[in-house]
Amino acid sequence: SLPSLSQMLLASLALQMVGLVFPVANQILLDRVIGPKQDAWLWGLAFGLGAATIAKALMTLIRSYVVQGLQNVLDFTLMGRFLDHMLHLPLGFFLQREAGDLVQRVQSLRHTPPTSALPLGAVLTLPATGSESNGYAVITRKSTLEKLSFGHPSLFPCFAVLDPEATFSLPPRQVANGVVDAFVHVMEQYLTYPAEAPLQDRLAESILQTLIEVGPRTLAEPQDYEARASLMWCANLALNGLIGAGVPQDWSTHALGHELTALHGIDHGRTLAILLPNLLWVQREGKRAKLLQFAERVWGLREGSEGVRVEGGIVRTREFFESLGVSTHLEDYNPDRDRAEEIVARLERRGVLPLGERKDLDAAKVREILLLCR
Repeated sequence: SLPSLSQMLLASLALQMVGLVFPVANQILLDRVIGPKQDAWLWGLAFGLGAATIAKALMTLIRSYVVQGLQNVLDFTLMGRFLDHMLHLPLGFFLQREAGDLVQRVQSLRHTPPTSALPLGAVLTLPATGSESNGYAVITRKSTLEKLSFGHPSLFPCFAVLDPEATFSLPPRQVANGVVDAFVHVMEQYLTYPAEAPLQDRLAESILQTLIEVGPRTLAEPQDYEARASLMWCANLALNGLIGAGVPQDWSTHALGHELTALHGIDHGRTLAILLPNLLWVQREGKRAKLLQFAERVWGLREGSEGVRVEGGIVRTREFFESLGVSTHLEDYNPDRDRAEEIVARLERRGVLPLGERKDLDAAKVREILLLCR
């Protein structure tokens, strides 16, 4: 930040010097150099005035650029120091305050919507969430075994860098998780009910088909630049607001997946792979029209009755997840115990039930879905 500050001061000094010299030079030229009826000097004077005006404008532009750069540097520096300070707060800070006082302070913010936030920049290393192009985030609190999401327009990153080579060293497990997460992001916005949005449907279907194509390929060839670039772009488009514009959205799979992660410690992407096929099965009647469209356009299933095609699309989705090395059965992750009733109770306590695009996923259906996940 010191070089930027020096540049700003130098630019300001130069600008002030130009501003001071300009009128003095004008007076000298007019009073002492240019005599009466010396018209030839007027063109030179006009040229000089024009050059000085341009120089002053350039210096103003340079100073504005330096000031903006300095502001960005200071913003990111202060944000980093603030986060570092929060992480190093002593235990005594919390022990000296009643838990109710801390909770009350946090809860009071819910009634005061934020108007701004510290600027964020994103350098993507794991293609999955699309956080580099949206204003959403998720926080896990281990002490209460909770994983909750939040979002605000001010959290949208100021810039994002997407370099596929930065992901070449990712372990296969995380790559597979990212493919599943991006796939389910699309499904949460696409597989609801028809809403006269053919463009959003086609965009969503193309992202799904691309993930089906490049997911296995980028796992088999981790340094395939083109495949990894396509995965990054799919994950970005899956949750940057484009395919969800003007259409009903579900997000039940994510709501339940967060509970499985918080209570069982299972990777987020894997909880989605466990839940989605079973949720689609339980909700198949309300989602029938889009399930048939999904089966035909994404999986190419056109033969058989509607019921056969609906089931076929769900089965193909489960098989795709399994082909990535992601198990779709909860028992394969060795959960410590059945927490279905606990999950239902937590959701009811937070007042989020019923879930779904039609608000028809009630406690009974949640229990049914979790039972099928075993």
